[in-house]
Amino acid sequence: MKKNEIKNRMVKLRDQIALLRHKYHTENDPNVTDDVYESLTRELIKLEKENPEFIDSNSAINRVAGEPLPFFTKVKHNSRMLSLNDAFSDEEVYDWQKRITKLLHSDKKINYFCELKFDGLAVTLRYEDGAFIQGATRGDGFIGEDVTENLKMVDNVPLVLNKEIKGSLIVRGEVVMSKLVFEKLNNKNKKLGKTIFANTRNAAAGSLRQLDPRIARDRHLDFFAYDMSEFPKDIVIHTHSDKHVLLQELGFNVDKHEKKAQNLEEVKEFIKEISKMRDNFTYGTDGVVVHVDSLEMEEILGVVGKAPRYAIAYKYPAERATTLVTDITLNIGRTGVLTPLAHFVPTNVAGSTVSKATLHNMDQIERLDIRIGDTVVIQKAGDVIPEVVEVLVNMRESKEKKFKMPNECPVCGANVQQKDIFYYCMNKNCTGRDRRGMQHFVQALEIYEIGPKILDRLKEEGLISDAPDLFTLEESDLAGLERFGAKSATNIITSIQSHKKVEFWRFLYALGILHMGEQTARDVANHFQLFEKLQKASLGDIESIENIGPVVSESIYNFLHDKQNIILIEKFFKNGVTIEKTKILKDGKFDNKIFVLTGTLEKMSREIAKKKIIENGGKVGSAVSTKTDYLLAGENAGSKYKDAQKLEVKIITEDEFLKML
Repeated sequence: MKKNEIKNRMVKLRDQIALLRHKYHTENDPNVTDDVYESLTRELIKLEKENPEFIDSNSAINRVAGEPLPFFTKVKHNSRMLSLNDAFSDEEVYDWQKRITKLLHSDKKINYFCELKFDGLAVTLRYEDGAFIQGATRGDGFIGEDVTENLKMVDNVPLVLNKEIKGSLIVRGEVVMSKLVFEKLNNKNKKLGKTIFANTRNAAAGSLRQLDPRIARDRHLDFFAYDMSEFPKDIVIHTHSDKHVLLQELGFNVDKHEKKAQNLEEVKEFIKEISKMRDNFTYGTDGVVVHVDSLEMEEILGVVGKAPRYAIAYKYPAERATTLVTDITLNIGRTGVLTPLAHFVPTNVAGSTVSKATLHNMDQIERLDIRIGDTVVIQKAGDVIPEVVEVLVNMRESKEKKFKMPNECPVCGANVQQKDIFYYCMNKNCTGRDRRGMQHFVQALEIYEIGPKILDRLKEEGLISDAPDLFTLEESDLAGLERFGAKSATNIITSIQSHKKVEFWRFLYALGILHMGEQTARDVANHFQLFEKLQKASLGDIESIENIGPVVSESIYNFLHDKQNIILIEKFFKNGVTIEKTKILKDGKFDNKIFVLTGTLEKMSREIAKKKIIENGGKVGSAVSTKTDYLLAGENAGSKYKDAQKLEVKIITEDEFLKML
């Protein structure tokens, strides 16, 4: 931003913060979450630090006020460790009650039990005759990781129960880290240059899933019990709340914030009470678990999928933050649908930095009245996928731009038509819809981390239209998607970025030009050396290349002069792709020699062998012919071996090839 824009932005921020403070402290009527207020304040503090000449001493801010890890032994759970379905509003809790009432087929009154949903790592503890013998993580629900020795380092995990119990007892609960310990740990790690944990849940999980139990001991973890999945038959229990009473008697730490409720109105009261208190809790909590108290009803309701019908997790509003919309672009899906995507100033929300969010369709844009240049509130819906939830209209400066759906496709220029609330590109051959072309592109560039399913998912989420869009992706775009963990997102983005600099021949081959194979792409690249020269070449220039006939030449020429393809290629360059100049090899060992490869090589892969041949001036053919000079044959050689014998082509072994090198 220019200096005058920064100054105006700071004035707007001060005015908005002052208004929010007045609403909160004077009128007792906060109209945004604390997260939104704090996000605006952080931005103003940052701008004041960077632009001290615009500081206002009277500013309001200057006032005081899954999968189991392979290196752990796997443990099969006696019964599946379930995940709870979430509810984000009172209405969703009431809908849950309607569903279970219908399923129970009874006029019996339903009593509820409410307890905290801790922000930690779920574990299961096994006791035999009162002694702790094994502990495991949730894992995939069926199989977890054996972390027995680490759990022994958690002080309030009883190693021997307070009461004598014969037989098996399986307790389930949450391993957590206190906010104070979390803060100290991150401060220490920051000084040592180590990993900074995003939240207490990540820190607790990271501490327990270590091979060295001393790490778990030094992290001062705690355990809260909340259920028993198995207990001796001589123990008589009728309700979930009875389990909590027994757990306490046995010596387990059970959180005191719990409540028996006779109806949902009492459940709502408990949820409201906790919402007022939870910021001051020693441990992080992201909601309240509402449980049907009767074990008899629990048995009737059962489980559907991976979630029980008899319990639901009420989640408090997701963490929110404010940011500035810098642009709204369009991506083309597999069906031709145009999906608007908001780009904003990178912002940290719920522990990760995000810079994009899908706006779904024009109805969503119009409902939010979102414009380019707006200050918006973003959140992670269900703590996962970022979304725009509100526009702060008071922050507008009269220069924001409304977004309009174009009449022409931004990728191919074809006609756009509206169907219901969606807009579609009517060109069936639009590169934005070219699924196979994109798959060929990533394979040709050897971006092996991206398979067909990942490409489909990225298009469905509106994150990409075509191959050039891959080079605009960031880790935060992927990390929020289901089944995309942080490590997976890092690997994919690292691989994409490492392929921004690409060999001339490989880029040509990846474009998927009709009749152009790998060797033809190499021949063209060797002839022109620079991609710019090929772009300016005449049809005759291309036809002059040895071994390239008129059909192939015309296909290459037409592709490079097609308006849609020119736009696509320019988009690659705009998104940071650079094409390396082809080096001319002088006095290569294999000048003008044609090799064909067959069978399995022992000391190098066939790809490496091909590369060595080309680096030394040779060419690699796909089939044996009279022009072939050598057949490089490994183990289990196929029909090419017989063809070479018939045509009296020289057959060489891998060792002979290495000597030639």
